[in-house]
Order: sequence, then structure tokens, then C-alpha cells
Amino acid sequence: MPATSDLLAFALISLGMVLTPGPNMIYLVSRSICQGRRAGLVSLGGVVLGFVFYMLCAALGITALLMTVPFAYDALRIGGAFYLLYLAWQALKPGGRSPFAVRDLPQDTPRRLFAMGFLTNLLNPKIAVMYLSLLPQFLHPDGHGSVLMQSLVLGATQIVVS
Repeated sequence: MPATSDLLAFALISLGMVLTPGPNMIYLVSRSICQGRRAGLVSLGGVVLGFVFYMLCAALGITALLMTVPFAYDALRIGGAFYLLYLAWQALKPGGRSPFAVRDLPQDTPRRLFAMGFLTNLLNPKIAVMYLSLLPQFLHPDGHGSVLMQSLVLGATQIVVS
């Protein structure tokens, strides 16, 4: 079990990250506005599953393995940079539209809403960075129980706060 001070500090940092809107929030708001509360809740289920996936990967050390592969980290950074450049080009090109411009969205099935919520979260760089770099700062292998249990408790705290 993490120390109470670590748990509170991690919860506050998680709250700060929630208060800075990102792809998850934009997706959930757009689906809730376009298709109603039920669609928003189904989409939220997919987002939460993405959080659980990241949490389990971090807790089991899979992400640590990926980060030791030299090209994996560089590929993630380069892919993220190209994605940001693509969004900028879409907004700035002649006749381009902002990704935040209001437009009608098609009615999607609950299955598609859930899958899109899951993928939106998996492709969210803010969540990846949090689980890859921030979570390990709050883990203490000496005297606070198993690292796996600490990771799961901190991850569950982040999910509840989000």
C-alpha cells in the first residue's frame, strides 16, 4: 500500500491532469452533446477501459520493457510530433477547419462508441506519459508492500479521480 502522503500527492496530480482538457474530454463532450447522456456514458466506459489497460501494463512492467527497446520511444515521439503537425496543418491550410470546429457527427452504435472511447484513451499522450513517467515516482519497493499492489492502488486512484 502506498504511503498516505504519496497517495494524496498522486491524487492531486491526477486531479490537475483531469482539469486540463485533452482528447478524452473532447471526445466525451462531443458524443454527449451529439448523441445524449447514454452515448456519453458508453464512451466513458471505453475511456475507463483504456485507463485500466494502461494501469495494468504499467503495473506488470510491460511498459518498462517497451521503453527499453531503443526505437519504441523514438517512434512514439516522432509519431506524436507528426500527429501534432497534421492537426496544425488541418487548422491552417487554406479552407481548412479547426479540429474543434462544430460539425454534425454521425449516430454511432454503442459498440462503436465504446471502441472509440477506448482508442481515444490509448492514443492519448497525456495518459501514456503519466503512466510511463509519473507513476513510478510514487512507487517504493522498500517497506510499502509489493510494487504491483502499490501500482494498482495508485492506478485505481487515478481512474477514480478521472
